[in-house]
Amino acid sequence: MLFDLRGRGRRTTVRIVYIGLAVLIGVGLVGFGVGGGFGGGGILNSASNNEGSSGVSASGEIKKYEKLTKQHPNTPYYWEQLSKALLRESANQAAGAATETGAPTAKGKELYRRSSQAWLAYLALNPKKPSSELAQRIFGIYDEQGLNEPAKAVQALNIVVTTRPIASYYAQLAEFAYKAHNTGLGDLAAAKAVKLAPASERKRLETELAEVKKYPNGGHIYTTTTNGQVYKIRKAPNGSYTAVGSPTPAPATTTGTTTGTTTGK
Repeated sequence: MLFDLRGRGRRTTVRIVYIGLAVLIGVGLVGFGVGGGFGGGGILNSASNNEGSSGVSASGEIKKYEKLTKQHPNTPYYWEQLSKALLRESANQAAGAATETGAPTAKGKELYRRSSQAWLAYLALNPKKPSSELAQRIFGIYDEQGLNEPAKAVQALNIVVTTRPIASYYAQLAEFAYKAHNTGLGDLAAAKAVKLAPASERKRLETELAEVKKYPNGGHIYTTTTNGQVYKIRKAPNGSYTAVGSPTPAPATTTGTTTGTTTGK
């Protein structure tokens, strides 16, 4: 593999953040132009890591492949199909019963755990050519709102980039590597992502990956001044933001335009 990891163990998505802030004055909340990376049409949106919900239960296939994995525990194909079926069922659960924050329900997380177990059992059998398709689908379950296991996302993405060496996947590999405290791998993946990105996106991508590297566990606080008030919000590891305290009057020298500064805690 392109980035060889030590051992077999191992959304999101790098959240590429626009630093232009807008304050929702009525409720004291601050909003950012953040989508699942690069807002509405950037690099990260091209990296699909979830199989869409079909609306049809996969419980029959789950039972089928659970039985087959018990009968033939050394057959990688059955573990691969079991993991895929569990992912399909988790997608169906998310479509109908996700929490208000977009995080999976307790049942959804349990399906994630079972899918991960099947995936790891599949990898433990050393398939000759690990499924990049399944790796592409599964890495997202390891983000902060899912199982919060970035090293396992790195393991999956390390497989993905061998067959789909594009900027979006390298950017996500860099993000998860930084969150797994694998700085060396993160730097290599970040450099590759920037090199492969469109010229118009490179500076922003470089800046945002540098931010993830500096604050891999979140906690970054942003400050913006709008209409004579100073607002602060905290960035969580999953890219979401929450207000910190109440707005305060801006210094007398501040104009009514919106500005943004950042501090890290």
